[in-house]
Amino acid sequence: MLARKMEQTKASCWLVNTGWVGGKFGKGSRCPLKYTRAIINAIHSDSPPSEFVIYDVFGLQIPTRVPGVPDEVLDPKKAWEDGEAFEKERKRLANMFVKAFKTFEDGVSDDVRHAGPSSILQ
Repeated sequence: MLARKMEQTKASCWLVNTGWVGGKFGKGSRCPLKYTRAIINAIHSDSPPSEFVIYDVFGLQIPTRVPGVPDEVLDPKKAWEDGEAFEKERKRLANMFVKAFKTFEDGVSDDVRHAGPSSILQ
């Protein structure tokens, strides 16, 4: 229903995840508020971010540039010191999502079913 209303009104929606950067809990840190504000200000500006990379596994679009925000805040993999550890955690999260979603699969449309990670990535 929300997607239909957004299409009708040509509304845009942004998911801003600036909670934790640089590693999993205990290794990373909270994203500085100044970067969160810069991201929100860019969204509300006359020229919001327009270039994105598709982040595989979850299919998220991540802006390549936001004025005043370092690349490593925009791209979580760049913030982690250990790229291999990042990949392991990313796959673990995808696996958790796939496993938890199985409970709800039968009650959703194909669009919803295919919006999340499509397979377990061991």
